[in-house]
Amino acid sequence: MKIFDITNYGAVGDGKKDNASEIQNAINDCSKAGGGIVYFPGNNIFMAGPFDLKSHVNLMIESNSVLLANPDESVYKKSAFKENLGEGTIWIGGESSENISITGTGTIDGNGTAFMGHEEKAAYVLKPFDVIDPRPHLLTLININNLLIRDITLKNSAYWCVHLIGCNNVKIESVKILNNLKIRNSDGIDLDHTKNAQINNCYIESGDDCICFKTRREYEECGPTENVIISNCIMTSTSCSIKLGSENMDAIRNVIVSDCIIKSSNRGIGIQNRDEGIVENITFENIFVEGRLFDDVWWGKAEPIYVTAFKRKANNDKDSNVRFAKRQTQGKVGRVKDIRFSNINCKSENGVFVGGEKDKISGVQFLNVNLEIEKKTSYEGGIYDLRPSDTIGLLKTKTAGFYIDSAKNISMKECSLKWGMNKATYYDKAVFAKDAENLSIENFEGVAANIDTEPFEFENCRNVFVK
Repeated sequence: MKIFDITNYGAVGDGKKDNASEIQNAINDCSKAGGGIVYFPGNNIFMAGPFDLKSHVNLMIESNSVLLANPDESVYKKSAFKENLGEGTIWIGGESSENISITGTGTIDGNGTAFMGHEEKAAYVLKPFDVIDPRPHLLTLININNLLIRDITLKNSAYWCVHLIGCNNVKIESVKILNNLKIRNSDGIDLDHTKNAQINNCYIESGDDCICFKTRREYEECGPTENVIISNCIMTSTSCSIKLGSENMDAIRNVIVSDCIIKSSNRGIGIQNRDEGIVENITFENIFVEGRLFDDVWWGKAEPIYVTAFKRKANNDKDSNVRFAKRQTQGKVGRVKDIRFSNINCKSENGVFVGGEKDKISGVQFLNVNLEIEKKTSYEGGIYDLRPSDTIGLLKTKTAGFYIDSAKNISMKECSLKWGMNKATYYDKAVFAKDAENLSIENFEGVAANIDTEPFEFENCRNVFVK
């Protein structure tokens, strides 16, 4: 395979020169020649502004070599979301191409803190902007067929790290993503209208969602996100480690997540449907979840498992009206159905939450889901986080091992609950359900936080079976 060494195009690895044009020229020649390796030799720091990947190019970054984002905000001009200019720009891009690879054991560094305001206890302050938010997404690939990302380290993204839109046949394997846990919106991997994807053996630390499934409205022509397998990954998030939603105008379906470890996250596994799209046929199995409470600046309240369907709140900010369909001023929410959790072990400060609008959640199965709940931080608890929704944002109530609200066809089999030594005063029932229909609880082990209290409470429920 032919090698296109960027230093032969005049690139200089001194960490000061902007090498975007030299890298782009190497990519262009490589693609025109029918394919090959665009090579970043080791022991260099190649600083660069925006450039685009093209068909049949393997961007290979050698060990001890760094591709570093230019900290000059003025070089980032292309919006990551078409006419929506307020949610970041594109650094490394690519569109309507095929057979693209990013490999090597080097590092791609988004230089994230260079784009932030001052640092506070929970997060960096975001800089104000007029029209265009200049914060660059590290990698934005649109309509790519056959994509491989392997062995590389991606770090310090100023916005989303890996954003794949309308891509097909994707493999991400043995990749490290090391984002700053105080940078908001620094998602690890966002699968947006993307199909037939595998994410394996990755390590992800992120100041927002580690792996997130979406169907954003800006790219509605690209269809659903479907047919995805995630396995053997280790994740830590200041928000939610594995999230489906909240932007979902089409469908997210046919997903298997297995054999993963979630560490010290604000929310473990979250289905957060807030738009008219559906979420269906999702399986989570053989997963360890460790959760903890964080500051309110981050969505999530240490729910190890979270399944929700609430329409988006209608007020004038980036998480509301700009998310609605054209000419719509009120949101809608689609159904969440056929969701399976099996062999999940959870240690957190909060319990499982399942809730939504009437007739929106059905067919949620819990098999051998084991919870251990204990108060470990000084952050306020007794809260379930329903943001961004048209109902109350933060639901303050007593904490149950399993809290179920307005859902039907829910089954719990061989599940257990253990309260830790440090019990908060708001810790309460083992299972609390209201407005639920067809709820089955079989071979449950566990008691209420106060052993003198009944373990189960059912409010306005129909067809409840406990055995």
